[in-house]
Amino acid sequence: MNKQHAIFIAAAILASFAILGTSLVTLTHAFTKERIALNERETLLRSLHALVPPESIDNDMIADVITVSARDLLGSDATTVYRGRKLEQPVATVLTSIVPNGYSGPIKLLVAVRYDGTLGGVRVISHKETPGLGDKIEESRSDWVYSFNGKSLTNPGLKKWGVKRDGGVFDQFTGATVTPRAIVKAVKQTLLYVKDHKDALYDRSAAIQQEG
Repeated sequence: MNKQHAIFIAAAILASFAILGTSLVTLTHAFTKERIALNERETLLRSLHALVPPESIDNDMIADVITVSARDLLGSDATTVYRGRKLEQPVATVLTSIVPNGYSGPIKLLVAVRYDGTLGGVRVISHKETPGLGDKIEESRSDWVYSFNGKSLTNPGLKKWGVKRDGGVFDQFTGATVTPRAIVKAVKQTLLYVKDHKDALYDRSAAIQQEG
């Protein structure tokens, strides 16, 4: 075997390993991406079902989804809205509202509003609030977030939609008033948005874009 032939064989072997390695990486990435997407879907579904009991609907809320734009009330130019229905009748919407003015940055919420205008519940899905203070908004840290259950624009009434320090009915945290105050305001604004766009939110259109 001459030197040139040996070099050619070595190059071919290296190329084969490179192709094999690239193929394995591609397959692993595809499998991992699919698994991550599935896990994210299951996590989201659990969150939605915690706010809208699965027995109260018969549709796939993740598939029955629209996007709305109302930065002033919902905190983002693109807010996802999941719709729950039973026998084709509207049951509830769950909006991914943003609290833009948390103490340490934006706070992402899931806000469930039943068709009758009452809250099915609120969950904090991400935040950067101070551990031991502002993080009491987490379901795992305290039951504060449950205080929204069943509330509406008429219960307790618009003027009472605030923390107790501001004359409202919602508790604040010792040493951390900014965080609960901001969340209470964001939930109230979400209720106002749903009230003003109730019919459009349940429309069968693929997507709607609104301001206000």
